Amino acid sequence: MDAVDGCAEPERAGGGPEGARHVRTMEDVLRLMDGLFAPAADRWTAGAGAWWDAFYADRDRPVPFFAAKPDENLVGYLDRGLVTGGRALDLGCGPGRNALHLAARGFEVDAVDLSPAALAWAEDRARASGAAIRFHCGDAFTALADPEAAAEHGLHGRYDLIYDSGCFHHLPPHRRISYLALLERALAPGGHFGLTCFAAGAMGSELPDAELYRGSGLHGGLAYPPRALRALFADLIEVELRRMRDEPPASASFGEAFLWTALFRRPVRG
Repeated sequence: MDAVDGCAEPERAGGGPEGARHVRTMEDVLRLMDGLFAPAADRWTAGAGAWWDAFYADRDRPVPFFAAKPDENLVGYLDRGLVTGGRALDLGCGPGRNALHLAARGFEVDAVDLSPAALAWAEDRARASGAAIRFHCGDAFTALADPEAAAEHGLHGRYDLIYDSGCFHHLPPHRRISYLALLERALAPGGHFGLTCFAAGAMGSELPDAELYRGSGLHGGLAYPPRALRALFADLIEVELRRMRDEPPASASFGEAFLWTALFRRPVRG
């Protein structure tokens, strides 16, 4: 899905009132709002794959999260028994460091990313370690939007764990709607949702949502205060919300103190 083209092309192609009046569904509204951002600001649609490919092209770059180390909070969730196996979905998996750890701990893992370069790297790591992980290239919102699309991508059923390390803070405000809908569709009752994202006061833009649309950019990612995360995920039960620990280079885990780590659980109703 190229969200920018999806909302902009009908008007240009139509050349008149009919072509300019294409909004009919909520997804049409979301795609139109995607188009309010300059193409260079796109980090969240399938069209952004080329940007991320360039980011991951040099595997030797000194980027802390290029190392094959799982997040320290994810390791802790498993070690403390807060999360205990099953099916896992890694959103924005990058080179696969968290997906690899989940597979090593016995999870059945699906991992999604926009970047073919990142997934090629992740697949190399999986082969080297003997991990059986299903990697999927594309936009998770589209891939999981309906049962047929999900089955086409090999993504089906519900997940006991949905984990996002650094994807959420690259979404514009209106795509939080898509994100919450994805959790509603894909997270099993009683399942867990784990998140790391930019912490307000430490990393990321703290501009109000409305200002982001006036400026047509996300300024490298959005910072969140804890109250905003609690409000956004209010339908889930908070298990833990804290700053990520700063892990030294020699640590077996990744940790940077400019991130929040959060774990939520979906209630079991009925």
